[in-house]
Amino acid sequence: MTRNPTGKGHHGLNGCSGLGEIHLRLRDRRFSLILERIPRSEIIPASGAGPAGLPAIRGEILRTNVSEQSEPNSQAAEPRLATAVAEIRSLVADARRRGERVGFVPTMGALHAGHVQLMKTAREECPFVVASIFVNPTQFAPHEDFHKYPRPLERDLAACRSAGVAAVFHPAVETMYPPGASTFVDVPALAQTLEGAHRPTHFKGVATVVTQLFQIVQPDRAYFGQKDYQQQTLIRRMVRDLHMPLEIRVCPTVREPDGLAMSSRNVYLQGADRQSALALSQALKLARERLHQGDKDLPGIRQAMHALLSGTPSVTVDYATLIDPDSLAELAAVQPRMVAIIAARVGTTRLIDNEVIEVK
Repeated sequence: MTRNPTGKGHHGLNGCSGLGEIHLRLRDRRFSLILERIPRSEIIPASGAGPAGLPAIRGEILRTNVSEQSEPNSQAAEPRLATAVAEIRSLVADARRRGERVGFVPTMGALHAGHVQLMKTAREECPFVVASIFVNPTQFAPHEDFHKYPRPLERDLAACRSAGVAAVFHPAVETMYPPGASTFVDVPALAQTLEGAHRPTHFKGVATVVTQLFQIVQPDRAYFGQKDYQQQTLIRRMVRDLHMPLEIRVCPTVREPDGLAMSSRNVYLQGADRQSALALSQALKLARERLHQGDKDLPGIRQAMHALLSGTPSVTVDYATLIDPDSLAELAAVQPRMVAIIAARVGTTRLIDNEVIEVK
C-alpha cells in the first residue's frame, strides 16, 4: 500500500473519496496551498485491472496537458545533488519527517521536455521529488551506444531545477554495481518479446537497476513515460510480483510539434533522417485511423504500417505491430483496447514509439 502522509486511508485511484479526488499541491516551495476537486464522473478506478491482475493502463495515465511547456522557473531552488546512497536516503528521510510524500523520476539524463513533464507531474502530486541521473551499463549490449550516450549533467540539473525537483541522485557505476555484484532481476514473461527479441539482455538490466533505485530512494510514487511502453508494463508487473510498496504512474508521451516522440536519442538524427523519423508517428496514425474506420484486418494493418516505414528513406523496421496492452502479445483480432507499437532504425539511430488505441 502506498504510504499516505495524511494518515487517511486510500479509496480508489490516488485516495479518491466517494465525492471525488482532492489534490493538495505545494508549488515552488512557497507553500501556497491549492485544492482541486475532480468530478466523480472523471475518475477512472485503478481497480479496473487488466488480465493477470495488472493495473489497467487507463487508470494509470495521467490527464496532463503536454502541448504546452511552461517557462523554466529561474527562482526555483537548486536541487540537492547526491552521489552516495546514504546521502540520498538521508534527504528522503528528512522529507518523511516533514510528512512529505516522495515522488521519484528515474532517468538516464540527457533530459528533454518529456522528462521535465514527468517531473512537473510528480511535483504536483508530491511535495518532495527525487530524480535520478544514471546511465545504466547493464541495459546496453556491447555493440550499443553506452559510451557515446549524451551526459550533459549541468543542463540536466538546470532542467531538474526548473521542474521543482528537490534532490538528484547521480551515482557512479561502482556505487550501483560494486565489485563482485552478481544479483539481477528478470521478468521473462514480458522481457522476451518486442524489444527483448532484438535486445535480449536489455530488460534484465532495466529491471535490476530500477529495483535498486526503488530500494535506495523508497518513493511513494514513481513516474514513467508511455513512450517506453514495454518498459513501464514490465515495471508495473515487477512491482506487483515483488510486493513493492509504491505506486507506478504512467504519463503521456510528449511529442515535437510535427509528431516525433521526444527521445534523448533524437540528437543523433542528422539531416534528412530527422524528417524520415516522422514515419514512426505516421504509421501509428495510419493504424489508428484504419481501426477507427472499422477495419478489422489486423494483418493488413500491420502490412500497411511496414510498407509506410520501409518506404521511407533510411528507415529499417525492427517491428511494427498491434499488441495486447497488458500481456504484450501480438493480436490476431480487434479488441476494445490495443497498442500500436513500433521500433525502427532511422539511419544509425534506433527509435521506438507507440499509441494506445481504443475502438468501440
